[in-house]
This record gives sequence, C-alpha cells and structure tokens, in this order.
Amino acid sequence: MERTAGILADRAIKALFAEGKLKSEAPLDGDQIQPASLDLRLGSKALRVRASFMPGRNSTVASKLDRLTLHEIDLENGAVLETGCVYIVPLMESLDLPAELSASTNPKSSTGRLDIFTRVMVDHAQEFDKIPAGYSGPLYLEISPRTFPIIVRRGSRLSQIRFRVGHALLTEAEVLSLHHAETLVASETPNVSGGGIALSIDLKGTGLDGLIGYRGKHHTSVIDVDKKAQHEVLDFWEPIYSRGRNELILDPDEFYILVSREAVHVPPSYAAEMTPYDPLVGEFRVHYAGFFDPGFGHAAAGGSGSRAVLEVRSHEVPFILEHGQIVGRLVYEHMQERPSGLYGAGLGSNYQAQGLKLSKHFKL
Repeated sequence: MERTAGILADRAIKALFAEGKLKSEAPLDGDQIQPASLDLRLGSKALRVRASFMPGRNSTVASKLDRLTLHEIDLENGAVLETGCVYIVPLMESLDLPAELSASTNPKSSTGRLDIFTRVMVDHAQEFDKIPAGYSGPLYLEISPRTFPIIVRRGSRLSQIRFRVGHALLTEAEVLSLHHAETLVASETPNVSGGGIALSIDLKGTGLDGLIGYRGKHHTSVIDVDKKAQHEVLDFWEPIYSRGRNELILDPDEFYILVSREAVHVPPSYAAEMTPYDPLVGEFRVHYAGFFDPGFGHAAAGGSGSRAVLEVRSHEVPFILEHGQIVGRLVYEHMQERPSGLYGAGLGSNYQAQGLKLSKHFKL
C-alpha cells in the first residue's frame, strides 16, 4: 500500500529518471539505486577551492566557484585529493523536481568510515545536504578528506540522496509504538526523546582481546575509494582495546571507528537516519554517514544483530566516553511503499549483520 507522504522507494526513484525529474550524463550503474536512496556519482573534474562556502539565496554555485577556485583537477583517469583541502565536484546527476518533492543527502557509509567530509550543495542554497521541493538544476559535492588522502575518479560514489513527499517523520509516540512492535534497538529500556530512539556506545569490546575500535593513523598512503579489500588494516588504523576499563578518552582532532552497544533494526516499510551531532550528550560528533535503509538489521534480510558503526570525532577538548553512554539517536521515517529490494537481501550490501567493522576498502 502506497502512502501519500513518505520516502521514495527504489521503484519510484527509477520512475523519476523515466519522467525526466532525475537526469544523468551517463547511464546508471546497475547497483546505483538503493532501497530508499540513489548513489550520486562524481563528474569529470574537481575544483580545488580556497575555503568551503555556502551559495546563498542570490548566488549559484558556479558564480562562487569563479571567484574561489584555485585550480582544476581532471578526474577521468583518477586523481589524489589531499587531506586538509576543500574540493567541489559537479556531479553526474541533476534534478528537475516537481513542487511536492524535496530531497536530502548524506555521505555513504564507506565515505564516513574513511573520515571523508562530504556535503551536497545546490544553487541558491542556504543549507547543505538539503534540496528544496521543486529544485531544478545541478548538484555539487564538497569533499574534504580529513584523515587519509584518497583517489577518486569520474563515477566514484561518495554520497547518496533520498527523496520525500510531505512530512514523513514518525512522532516520539509512533517511534515507541513501532519499537514495541518491531524492536528498533535491542534495549530493554528504550530511551525515546528528541524525536528519536537512543543508541549507546559499546566499550567492553569483542573477542578475547577486547577490541573496542580503531583510531585513524596520520601520514598514510592513499586509499582508492573504488577498490575493495585492497589495504592492510594496520597501515591505516591503530586498534584500541578495553583493558577492562570500559571507557575511552577521545583526543581532539583524532578520528575513531566505534560501535553501538545495541543492535539496530529498520523494518521494511521505514527508513532511518542517525542525528549527526547532539550537544546534549557531549562535545563530539557521531556518525557522518547517517542513512539506514529499509531492511537494515532485519532478520528476514539476513541482518539479525546488525549494529551501528560510529564515526566519532571530539570537538575542541578531550572527552571521556563510558560504556553504555548515549551517543546519538535514530529518527525513523515512513516509506511511501515497501521497496522491491531490502538492504542486505541479495543487493551485495557491505554492512548487513555487522559488528565493529571498518570500511570495505580494507582486508578482512
């Protein structure tokens, strides 16, 4: 049954291309459409800019780039993007949305786990990662690698877009009711407030050695974002162990991969997103890549026990995390209809049934 308001599922996203509301300069990749989102692809050039910027109500992105671009980089055969630099890449996809359809964007899971800061801009925008209803025009991706230099090329997929009609967010009462029916997080005492359900941190660790996470190393070699299982973990990451303390001091300007204590479940007729930063829980940012597709953690899609991997960075001051501390919240939205494919159900999803797991680029 299709709802009036909700997140567009895979069939509806495909229809947007057929109707000319979504356009691309090249045919779609076979796996580009996800259950509740579309992967966005880099175009043929990257523009190194002096600083990040917002287009603003009276400007296009192109007009700002005329003033702020330092040099242009050809991406056709691949190029290195350095840490600490800001790049703007015109995307292969563009939009011609109808008046009732808006969109939002987020980094892909693998992008977040590499500490690649990305956000989408559109002409006349006053917010990143939000595309107003009825927008017609190009899409641009801001990219700033924070920990590792990366290799990207035309067609690389670092970000994803969701489309929605109307107001799709569940109220706190609806989230609690859905949790009682479907168990959204594996917690006996769910904490529902701020429009979402809380997740806490696991700092007891897994395995005999008590592994609790990883800290990114500095001054590493480059990571090719399009290649799987190519890199040795210890060349890029320092493993962190609990040693019985069940706590972790976050150092400012360091990047950590940690994991939620609770398993997460997104039922097939819903989509979820993690709030990226909650000042009520501490001076740190959690989870750059916030989209959870329908079917994540769903037992019938092979996801029983899936936990949320958390990309964590402290702000300004050292901060102590303790086991079981709330680190973020999941908000849930209605799908317009159940997707034809669920996350993990034969789609080659990389992170179904995951525990603590680095991005797909590293050898197991």
